[in-house]
Amino acid sequence: MAVRHYTLDFNLSTAVDPASTVSGLLSIFHEQELTETIHDTDGHGYLATFVGKNGRFVVLRVHSQGLVTVDLQCYEDDDIAQLDNLLNALENKLKVLLNGNITRIKKLPALLRGAKVDRYWPTADGRLIEYDIDKVVYEEDSEYQNIKILHSQQYGNILVLDGDVNLAESDSAYTQAITGSGKENYAGKEVLILGGGDGGILAELVKQKPKMITMVEIDQKVIDGCKKYMRKTCGDILDNLKGDCYQILIQDCVPLLKKYVQEGRTFDYVINDLTAIPISTSPEEDSTWEFLRLILDLSIKVLHPSGKYFTQGNSANLTEALNLFEERLGRLSCPVDFRKEVVCVPSYLEQWVFYTAWKK
Repeated sequence: MAVRHYTLDFNLSTAVDPASTVSGLLSIFHEQELTETIHDTDGHGYLATFVGKNGRFVVLRVHSQGLVTVDLQCYEDDDIAQLDNLLNALENKLKVLLNGNITRIKKLPALLRGAKVDRYWPTADGRLIEYDIDKVVYEEDSEYQNIKILHSQQYGNILVLDGDVNLAESDSAYTQAITGSGKENYAGKEVLILGGGDGGILAELVKQKPKMITMVEIDQKVIDGCKKYMRKTCGDILDNLKGDCYQILIQDCVPLLKKYVQEGRTFDYVINDLTAIPISTSPEEDSTWEFLRLILDLSIKVLHPSGKYFTQGNSANLTEALNLFEERLGRLSCPVDFRKEVVCVPSYLEQWVFYTAWKK
C-alpha cells in the first residue's frame, strides 16, 4: 500500500478572515462527501480536517500570518482525475475568495509515501530529491551494510549503500574527478584504490596500462551486485579478482595499510573511495571523522614522495565540514599540500568537491 500526498499553498499579502474563506469552500468538500471536523487552534487561525469514505483525508488551514494551506492524502489507487478535479476546484475557488490578496500559489506534484520502490533521497545538504526510479534490480544485506541497486530512467542503475546514493551508471564525471580529471599518467605506475567496489575507478585506470593496481574492498556483496548490474560502469573488470595489471583484495583496508607502512611499501597514487567527508561538524560525536583521520594518515604514509592522493569531499554547500577536513589535512603527521575541484556529478544533483593532496 502507498499513499499520495498533495499540497496546495496560497501566500497572502495580508491575513484573511477564516470564516468567510472557509464558508466559500465547504460546498466543494460536501460534493466530495467529505465530513468536516473543526479543531481548536488556541487563536492560531483556522484548522479543519475532512474525511471521505474512500480514505481521502484533507487538512485545511487558514494561518493567522497570511497563509492558506491544503493537504490532501489518498490511496495510491484512488481516481487521479477526481483528485485533480478536487484540487483544481479548491484552487479556482480560493482565487476568487482571495482575489487581490494572493502573492503566490504553489501546487506541488504528489509525494508518494510508503511505496514499494523508494524514489526519494536527501542531498548531502538536506534537500529532498525525487528520482525517476522504477524498480529495484538488486538488494542484499551484507555484514557491513544494506546494498541496493535501483534503476533510474535518466541515470541508469544507481548503487545505494545504507540509504546513500553512491554512484550511477551516468556518473563518469565522478570517476574522472577522483582519478585526476584526465591530467595524470598512470602508465607503469603503482596504484592503491581503497574501496571502489563498483569497479568504475579500476575499469578506467586499467585502460592506462599501470604497472599494478591493488584495490581493497571490504564487501564482496557490493562487487557481486555491481559486476552483474553496473556493467556500464565496471565493464567486465570485476568478473575476476586478478588480472595482468590489477588485483582485488576482499578485506579491511586499515590492517593492510598498517602492514604496508611497516614494510615501507609506497604507491604512486592512492585513491580513497571509501566514504565522503561526514556531514557532522562535531568530530567528538561522530566516529567517522576518526576513521577518516586514520585513513588519511596511513594513506599519506604509503604515498611515494612524488605521489598523489585523491579523495572525494562532499557537497560544495557543506562549507563547515569541508573546512574541518581541510584543517585536518594540515595536521597530518606527514605535511601535505592540496587542491580541490568542484564537479557536477549527474545523479547527485549537487556540486561535489574532490581533493588532491601530495607531500610537501
